[in-house]
Amino acid sequence: MTTKSFEEALKDLEDVVQKLEDGETTLEESLKLFEQGVSLARYCAVKLDESEAKINLLLEKNGQFLREPFEIEEKGN
Repeated sequence: MTTKSFEEALKDLEDVVQKLEDGETTLEESLKLFEQGVSLARYCAVKLDESEAKINLLLEKNGQFLREPFEIEEKGN
């Protein structure tokens, strides 16, 4: 697979899923799309794992990981 950003790969995966859900493809086309979708899903999973590893490194202090819940701050309060 060529080097893509996570967002590009996710968009491509969404397109593959949409084509498969439409049911307008032949069996052979569906198999090719399914294979492409599996490849894209694996690529996205690897990118997410890499991002999680980077985040864990950034959160590490004194050899211990700081695990804190992710909270979105509300603006205007």
